[in-house]
Amino acid sequence: MGEDTENKPSPPHRTWRRSRGRWRLVIGALLVLAVALMVIGQFLRLPGLDVFGTEVKDRSGPAVLQSVQDLSRYEGAAGTYQVVVDLERDARFLPDAIRGTRTLYVANGSVGAYVELGALGNDAVTVDADRTEATLRLPHAQLAAPALDPERSYAVSKQRGLLDRLGDLFSDNPASEQAVNVLAAQRISEAARESGLTSRAERNTTEMLQKLLRGLGFERVTVTYA
Repeated sequence: MGEDTENKPSPPHRTWRRSRGRWRLVIGALLVLAVALMVIGQFLRLPGLDVFGTEVKDRSGPAVLQSVQDLSRYEGAAGTYQVVVDLERDARFLPDAIRGTRTLYVANGSVGAYVELGALGNDAVTVDADRTEATLRLPHAQLAAPALDPERSYAVSKQRGLLDRLGDLFSDNPASEQAVNVLAAQRISEAARESGLTSRAERNTTEMLQKLLRGLGFERVTVTYA
C-alpha cells in the first residue's frame, strides 16, 4: 500500500531558504540601484541624485607666510570688470561627444593702476631757490595683477565629451577651472588697458601730489611722466 503525500506540508526550512533568497535579490537590486544613481549623479552633475548626501568638512591648515614685500606705490585708480569666457578644447580626429570640453564662464574681477614711487632718483624732484615751485618727474602708471572675485565668478555651462566625463570620475581635481581662470585674468587685464585706467591713475596721482605740495607752501607744482 503506497504512502499518501498529496496533503503533506512542505518542510519549513525550504520556505525560509526561498524567502531569504528573495531578500538577497531585493537587497542586491537596491545596492545596484543606489550605486547607479550615484554614478549617474556624478556623471551628469545632477545634485538631486546625490543619494547619500554630501557633508562638507573644512580641515584646511592655517595660512603660511611665504614672503613680505614693502610697497612704495600710489594706487591712483581701480576698475571692476566682468568678462564672459567661452573656452573650447577639441581633440583631433574625435567628435566633441567623445572627447572635448567647452566651458562658458562669467568672471568678475578688479584691477588697480599705480605709480611706483620707490625707485625715484635724486633728479626726480626739482625745487627752485625760493621754494615756491616744484617739478616732479615720475614713471608712467602700471597695471597691477587682476584679482578675480570667486564669489561673483561662476560657470554658466560645461559641456564635456564621454571620455572627459569618465576622466573626471577618477581625477583628483575634476572639471578643473584653472585654464578658465587664467584666460579670464588675461581678458580682464586687456579690458583694463583698453579702458584707459593708467591715464586716470596718472591724473589722480598728479592731483594728489599737487594738493600735498601746495599744502606745504608751494605755489606751482608740475608733474610729468616718462
